[in-house]
Amino acid sequence: MVEYSSPNTNKPLHLGHIRNNLLGYSVSNLLKAKGHKVIKVNLVNDRGIHICKSMLAWEKWGNGETPEKSGRKGDHLVGDYYVKFDKEYKAQMSQLLKQGMSEEEAMKNAEIIKEAQEMLRKWEAGDKNVVELWQMMNSWVYEGFDETYKRLGVDFDHIYYESKTYLLGKDLIQEGLKKQALYQKPDGSIWADLTGDGLDHKVLLRSDGTSVYMTQDVGTAHQRYEEFKPEKMIYVVGNEQNYHFQALKIVLKKLGFNWFDKIEHLSYGMVELPEGKMKSREGTVVDADDLIDEMIQTAGDMAAELGKLEGLDEKEKKNIIRQIGLGALKYFILKVDPKKNMVFDPKESIDFNGNTGPFIQYTYARIRSIMRKGEERKIKAGHLNSKIQILPKEKELIKFVYDFPNLINEAAETLSPAIIANYLYDLAKEYNQFYHDYQILKEENDDTRNLRLQLSLKIAEIVKTGMELLGIEMPERM
Repeated sequence: MVEYSSPNTNKPLHLGHIRNNLLGYSVSNLLKAKGHKVIKVNLVNDRGIHICKSMLAWEKWGNGETPEKSGRKGDHLVGDYYVKFDKEYKAQMSQLLKQGMSEEEAMKNAEIIKEAQEMLRKWEAGDKNVVELWQMMNSWVYEGFDETYKRLGVDFDHIYYESKTYLLGKDLIQEGLKKQALYQKPDGSIWADLTGDGLDHKVLLRSDGTSVYMTQDVGTAHQRYEEFKPEKMIYVVGNEQNYHFQALKIVLKKLGFNWFDKIEHLSYGMVELPEGKMKSREGTVVDADDLIDEMIQTAGDMAAELGKLEGLDEKEKKNIIRQIGLGALKYFILKVDPKKNMVFDPKESIDFNGNTGPFIQYTYARIRSIMRKGEERKIKAGHLNSKIQILPKEKELIKFVYDFPNLINEAAETLSPAIIANYLYDLAKEYNQFYHDYQILKEENDDTRNLRLQLSLKIAEIVKTGMELLGIEMPERM
């Protein structure tokens, strides 16, 4: 089981989510290619104080605005209100600081945060009006998410919602307390002592009975294990949550679940832009939709500048430009070792030369072009003569072909699509050098021509298969 995406329903998907989704989807493909049955899951963070912030802001300043009325995508609209909440919160804190409060006091005593906390309490108590508002705004967000997932080319077999799993988590925590695996403080909060495992004390239920992230993660893990009995539960989550997943395993062990060690955290590095980090509260995040649009636009501009798509009809041209733009985005992110932080540079990613998606796509399209020309001239790849002399460059390409299955296994075992991505670049680079140095269709020796055509066909097949493992579509022409 591979969990990825895990968005909050208070804002649209952003660049960080893109890395998460692409990694989760590609890792799932690699595990399938190795022969595993894979269940792709998404845990939607659809409850909590951050969700109430967007809801409260819409209630205060929304004036009945909807995605239909505004023409805004639902997730973007809700995200706008999250930013509005933060601006008002900061303004109120600023006033309290001027009145002599400390920053910590101001954070707790700003009227708007108290209202959001009260809304959360009402939601947990099942208040009809609050629940209806929550359902309406979440439905806007889900429609928006679905559109973005479709554009990115990722999907899920099963979606879990924190609003449904947190109650199970609360019950399991209470059972753990009864069994004395956990302890309760005088204020009523429930904790796990993790000091024996080198960590600290971890709160699992707050004094007012409300849950924390760990509460619902316990509930979700339990529900998944009961439903599917997976050999492994892989969580694709950023490295800022390393402590959380160490703690989750220990808490599950304390609660007596002997499958705790089936949990594996695919801890990946942060993704930044050349100008630095992004902050969703301040509205400085790069939305996934905007980035996809920008990549497709840039792909179109570059293709037109280079004259690569001349002579194609508009529908085919539009589809190829989309494939190039998304291929550039996906490849640039997946070629980096997941554990490393990375800087995503849109301009660099879409270069038709260098270690980029478009370069590999162009290599594939080049081979397809050779095959089409061969068919026009009635030249086909015939049977190979075992006594043919193989040149050093041809041997190098044959080695690449031989290595491919082993690299799929390695990439699946290490949960690293970067292994496949960089192999495909090296293969494409080697093939292009070969293409420039030797004749293929014009080769006069039948045996040599057959070898080169067979080799080209095999390399095209590998490049297409490899890129599909990364979730990248391959254009037949470029």
